[in-house]
Amino acid sequence: MAEENAAKKLKTAGPLIGTHNGHFHADEALAVYLLRLLPVYRDSPLVRTRDPARLAECHTVVDVGGEYDPARNRFDHHQRSFSTTFPNHNTKLSSAGLVFMHFGRAIIAQHTSLPLDDPGVDLLYEKLYSDFIEALDANDNGISVYDPAAVSAAGLEKRFKDTGITLSSLVGDFNFADQNGGQQDEDALFEQASKFIGEVFLRKLRDASSSWLPARSKVGAAYEARKAVHPSGKIMVIEQSRVPWKEHLFNFEKEAGGGPEQQVYYVIYPESADENSKWRVQCVPVAEGSFESRKPLPERWRGERDENLDKILADESVQAGSPSVPSGAIFVHATGFIGGHQTREGALAMAVRSLEA
Repeated sequence: MAEENAAKKLKTAGPLIGTHNGHFHADEALAVYLLRLLPVYRDSPLVRTRDPARLAECHTVVDVGGEYDPARNRFDHHQRSFSTTFPNHNTKLSSAGLVFMHFGRAIIAQHTSLPLDDPGVDLLYEKLYSDFIEALDANDNGISVYDPAAVSAAGLEKRFKDTGITLSSLVGDFNFADQNGGQQDEDALFEQASKFIGEVFLRKLRDASSSWLPARSKVGAAYEARKAVHPSGKIMVIEQSRVPWKEHLFNFEKEAGGGPEQQVYYVIYPESADENSKWRVQCVPVAEGSFESRKPLPERWRGERDENLDKILADESVQAGSPSVPSGAIFVHATGFIGGHQTREGALAMAVRSLEA
């Protein structure tokens, strides 16, 4: 009876997915989860085996079988002839990248309710690959983020060990959760690992679609209007709080030519959506992800707060004969990458003063 019920379940479930058994990695764990994000695969059972006869019974096979043939739903990358990369990238794909390349747009459209041909789908498709999946592809194919020869020639060494906290290593840890278990336990651990990395992907997708994508138009409008804020074009004001602006700003600068004249030094924005929100002035870094600012706030302001900072700003105005910064300064970080003021006008005045310093 149990075997009969199991057979019936396979017939009524989604298309059978196959991958290899034994030690598993992040790429096939994510590949299986990605497939199941699509309606047709939502209830698909999984077979983990290296038996060619059993794999031949599967509708879709990932990371095993020595074959890449999307027309037959075969997505392995281990064969010597394989060299496929994601469009406009150089990293050889793993099973995660292969599945995402072929099904990613459909997954994004399905989980954002955007039409498949919406330009936003293409933007998210590229972002999710660049920000998340490419690193898994590289890890599985033994590709370093930096050229090892160049790193060695430069004499660079890591300051601390970080290999134990990469996403791939965390997925790998699931292999050792129960070393005494059999195939059934191993399969259960794989499903846990697949759910773990899949939920990370979904969080990335939700954040990118609900926050990053809508921010593009806001940052674009602010960038276009920057010379109305200050004739130099070096100060940009975003009128909404919590807008992820850095990546978009770098992209818009690049699209505008990428020269020094297109660069912004300071971004002004409110701390919250409250009508009486405080405002921030933040320095644009020299590169996305860098802690070095293009033009940090003046050294004499750094680490100062409230009345002390107001006094410094007022004294500077008298000495230089320049327009004063309204009182209400809150702080400037000790590294000079960000400061705060009670008002929009005050934050803007701090940016103008810093620009002229």
